Amino acid sequence: MTDQPSSAHHPGRGPGHGTGPVDNRVWVTTGVTFAGVLMLVNGVLFVLQGISAIAKDEVYVRLDDYLYRINLTGWGWILLILGVVAVLVGCGILSGATWARMTGIMLAALSLVAQFLFLPYAPVWSVIMMALDVFVIWALTAYHPDR
Repeated sequence: MTDQPSSAHHPGRGPGHGTGPVDNRVWVTTGVTFAGVLMLVNGVLFVLQGISAIAKDEVYVRLDDYLYRINLTGWGWILLILGVVAVLVGCGILSGATWARMTGIMLAALSLVAQFLFLPYAPVWSVIMMALDVFVIWALTAYHPDR
């Protein structure tokens, strides 16, 4: 027997230290901040993608047999509008506005659908953006500042 107390009896010691609900709040709060930054950056990228698709229709490869085919100028306007709204929502999320969290969830869901429809034009980029949208939705729904 040792004179040292067991870590099981002292909450501040041992491998279980730091795994309580406080850490979950820190994780979710950090996730919301990251989601706000992602919304802001994705918004800027959407604006740039939209401008390039509006400016020149040959930026992306055309697929004639794609079921959800839309004129690339149309895609450009969709991405441009989503981008401007995402920048505003990202700024709102970073400032802690409740309206921005709710709007961010809806915008990330719209972005997820838009990226799915844009999949044939830029498959790798679309899959990455869809994964980031899922993370943003999780972070914004898991965060409850009043608790």
